[in-house]
Amino acid sequence: MNKTLITLLIIVSLSCQGQKNEKFNLGFEKQTDQESLSDGWFKWGNYKLAIDSVAHLGEKSGKITSDKAGSSFGSIAYKIPANYQGKKIRLEGFMKIKNVEDGFAGLLLRIDGNGGTLVFDNMQNRNITGTKDWQKYTITLDYPENAQNIYIAGILSGKGEAWFDDFTLSIDGKNIQTLKEVEKKLSKVHLDKEFDNGSLIELSNLTNKKIEQLELLGRIWGFLKYHHPKIAKGNYNWDYELFRFLPKYIKAENAIERDRLLVEWIDTLGEVKKCTKCKPTDENAFLKPDLEWINNQSAELKTKLLYIYNNRSQGKHYYIEMTANVGNPEFKNENPYSNMPYPDDGFRLLSLYRYWNMINYFFPYKHLMDEDWNKKLKEYIPVFINAKNELEYELATIQMISDIQDTHANLWGGADKIDEWKGSNYPPIHVRFIENQLVVTDYYNQELKNEIGLEIGDVITKINGNAIDKIIKENSRYYPASNKPTRLRNISEDILRSNSDNIKIEFVSANSTPQTKTLKLYPKDSLDIYRWYRKSDEKSFEMLADNIGYVTLQNIKKEDISKIKNEFKDTEGIIIDIRNYPSTFVPFSLGSYFVSSSTPFVKFTNGNIDNPGEFTFTKSLKIPSRGRTYKGKLIVLVNELSQSQAEYTSMAFRAGDHTTIIGSTTAGADGNVSAILLPGGLRTMISGIGVNYPNGDETQRVGIIPDIEVQPTIESIRNGKDELLEKAIEVILNK
Repeated sequence: MNKTLITLLIIVSLSCQGQKNEKFNLGFEKQTDQESLSDGWFKWGNYKLAIDSVAHLGEKSGKITSDKAGSSFGSIAYKIPANYQGKKIRLEGFMKIKNVEDGFAGLLLRIDGNGGTLVFDNMQNRNITGTKDWQKYTITLDYPENAQNIYIAGILSGKGEAWFDDFTLSIDGKNIQTLKEVEKKLSKVHLDKEFDNGSLIELSNLTNKKIEQLELLGRIWGFLKYHHPKIAKGNYNWDYELFRFLPKYIKAENAIERDRLLVEWIDTLGEVKKCTKCKPTDENAFLKPDLEWINNQSAELKTKLLYIYNNRSQGKHYYIEMTANVGNPEFKNENPYSNMPYPDDGFRLLSLYRYWNMINYFFPYKHLMDEDWNKKLKEYIPVFINAKNELEYELATIQMISDIQDTHANLWGGADKIDEWKGSNYPPIHVRFIENQLVVTDYYNQELKNEIGLEIGDVITKINGNAIDKIIKENSRYYPASNKPTRLRNISEDILRSNSDNIKIEFVSANSTPQTKTLKLYPKDSLDIYRWYRKSDEKSFEMLADNIGYVTLQNIKKEDISKIKNEFKDTEGIIIDIRNYPSTFVPFSLGSYFVSSSTPFVKFTNGNIDNPGEFTFTKSLKIPSRGRTYKGKLIVLVNELSQSQAEYTSMAFRAGDHTTIIGSTTAGADGNVSAILLPGGLRTMISGIGVNYPNGDETQRVGIIPDIEVQPTIESIRNGKDELLEKAIEVILNK
């Protein structure tokens, strides 16, 4: 045997031996159960995972295989407790890929803490595809002080094969395999592990009396969470304190016993000292805390709660803070309990309590709901408790979210069963509600046009025998939105989805009698699907006929703004199309071109963690004038696709000297968003600040009201006409 081979065998042997003795199995070599993944490794996503003999070093590697494309993914992951200190964390690893397409492959590094993800990178932006032999890759991130868990992984999205091997994790340049763990000072909340695997709460056979008891408990639990100084300091895992108290509380036979238990529970939290900093509610507050429910309690309980309110937590709070320079709430240290896709009775009740109180104290638009939020807690207790499976729990949650009537609010994460329920197959056509009818507006793939058998402008009247109006009525509660046009916009995305390969539709073409056909459906990744509008890479501005400038914000860039001002300075008018979502923030950089003096255009309402439920106005924000003002007419185009930043931008342009807004009701959801995590790994959001015109008029739900209302017609869709654009040109030329 030659010396080179002997040396190589020694190196491999030492390497494998070293891997066996290391604390963490980052080389995949240790595999106790040959039918499972290597020890410590687990699956994320839905692709096929395996331990393979094609290794970079040693005998084993982790392999991901997929024949899918689109947004699905697969990961082979490893979890390490973050019991280390440092400034930078670095993941190195080797990856080999084969025929990766319609996605990417990469390493993944994620660090969690405070109930959520603190830092994350999966190398998606490096766009690693194709076929490549073993190569070394690296991810470096800041290492958060409040880190609790470190996740390393290999990830594949799209089609192909990917192998991963020889991961090395280091903090400040030191290999974690050799680093000594430090005893991190965990908060009392994180040390409380009693209910990590379930609440042990069963709440069957709910009577009206029990529901009323649980309603009161939910109010008091949330009130204490945001007001009691000891809870604010993080002295209690407030989720788990609920589970400790619930069993005896639910057995209370009458109101006297119930209130006695509540008073005793409050007393166990410790003494509340007199507050010298607590201020009364601002007389000029736009919204004030609702304490009427406290006044309706028995004397002793009322006295106890009012004392806590008058001596409530001030300043830093474990569960809530306001985002710097903006003022929207940041809900901190909320565990999503992602390991419980279908939470038990106690955790489902917790989900309801958590969300109801967040909205009650920190949603700036609670007063704009059609129904009284005070009644919703009692209404949803049986809905959440009686949810029999994961799908019913997700549907209960989205129905409650829908009641706050905020287009920003939806289930943006964790709603796997709802997605399955809507259907895995999609239509090859884009549809939209025009004149309150479901109209074909585009083909996702032009090559399918002939076999689809539908024309642009065809009106679909029934799906599988059900009238469109009936489908809307049955499903509206599962589509959160600020107003009806936006709800219809969102329903149209899913209305033709199904788990079948086809659906039967009835439709009407121009000048024809109703027809019936079978519409073939396709997997999502086989279509060029877009959500609201087809995105374009074309130039964001152009000169139209009659010396009119046209700007679309969907792909505008910062460097375009100076060009627009220069090229359009002598035009008759400028049309700015915001029937889209702006790719660049332009309210000040472009908005200043249309005002001759500094002009107020918006003011906000912000919540107050020192007095939950109080919202006060900020000073008006102004669009500054920068010396060179456009002299022509400005026309702004909006519709139900204009949402959030698009609406805010429209408000800025409305401040212009010669602005006319043309179109129809916008989405009615403005303001920076705040994320909310709920048990079961669910993620939603709310509009976190109130957005108002300088005179106080609200935009939430109302949207941006056009000066000239123009809505597309079915006839215009059939003829390929843009009636809003035509009206804008008419207004500019009408001198």
